Amino acid sequence: MPFVGTVAFVAGRGDSTVARVGLSFENHAFAFQRDGRFFLTRFRVEYSLVRPGQSPITAVRDEAVRVESFLETQRNDESVIVEQGFLLTPGSYTLAVTVRDPLSNASSRAEKVIDVPGYKIGGMTDPILVYQARARTERADSLALVLNPRGTVANGGGDSLTMYVEGYQFPGPVQVPVDVKDERDSVVYHGTIPFRGGRSVEGFVVRIPSDAPPLGELTIQVGEGVEAKKAKALVSFSRSWVVTNYDNLLALLRFFPWAPDRLGALRSAKPADRPQLWREFWAATDPEPNTAENEALDLYFTRIAIANERFKDEGSSGWRTDRGEVYVTLGEPDQALETPPGQDSRVVQWVYNNYRVVLSFTGQLGFARLRLTPTSRAEFSRARAQVMRQGPFR
Repeated sequence: MPFVGTVAFVAGRGDSTVARVGLSFENHAFAFQRDGRFFLTRFRVEYSLVRPGQSPITAVRDEAVRVESFLETQRNDESVIVEQGFLLTPGSYTLAVTVRDPLSNASSRAEKVIDVPGYKIGGMTDPILVYQARARTERADSLALVLNPRGTVANGGGDSLTMYVEGYQFPGPVQVPVDVKDERDSVVYHGTIPFRGGRSVEGFVVRIPSDAPPLGELTIQVGEGVEAKKAKALVSFSRSWVVTNYDNLLALLRFFPWAPDRLGALRSAKPADRPQLWREFWAATDPEPNTAENEALDLYFTRIAIANERFKDEGSSGWRTDRGEVYVTLGEPDQALETPPGQDSRVVQWVYNNYRVVLSFTGQLGFARLRLTPTSRAEFSRARAQVMRQGPFR
């Protein structure tokens, strides 16, 4: 039951601190069941905060996720986010989170020691990576934000790396620097946060365009010297598949059926030209330009993830097997059949009604590798050509 978690802190009422625990899940991690015209899954999240000499602080959340299509159940981006807030006294705690999926009996547990900070006059929070945030003006205000637990942003898709910072009771106006550095410690973004001073709480949302920083891990620093606050972020090609290297990306796009000319240009381009060509490739293959995501790329990478899981018994990456290639290109078959094995062979057939093809995979018993028959390879090539002509989601 895989999940990713993060903890954010801001000042609470009096001397207390608000801790916000954010967890993110991929839809395909859950066991969905049909519920009328929807697909439904339920899961439970149990939280425990333990501090020596004190009674544990606990919380339990029962969650339900309902989606309209089977395709949505297979998403592998950060598609489900659950958050839980706690009002704590500053100090050291052991945070434990347990997630349970009753439909599949899957569960997972993570434990981490966290140091809950206190906030003094003139203090600031660490930069908090978010998808959305609304600035607070008082310590008693509720915290209206959606955390970005993975700390990732997609390059080239109009997405922005967004962070939230609060400052407390600055005596007067002050310009606090914001620097973003890449893996080589080079500054790739510089800005300032203009705290006005004389206020209980000042919150600011800072947005950095995703094409400003380079691919890879970033270090965000707010302030200077020993009082500086830091956070890590990651710029990837896709929020649903963490890839930060062009060569790895091009290898993964081996079976991508759309915009082959632009993909070829990207492969042969000089390193300096690749960022611009990638943005052009993104725009050319995006079936919904009004959204921040590229749904065609998200679908493709989701299929890769599923193929890697389903066909891992063949001794190599599942998506690079014959069945993986077909699945990544054509998607879920309408019907899958396996004939009773003979003395020394195994035959699997996939039926695709839309493409009017029946594809046969054969292999020897005792050997996991299944390969398309020559006739089926020709039929698959015809179906792939149809996919290319139709374009993404058409």
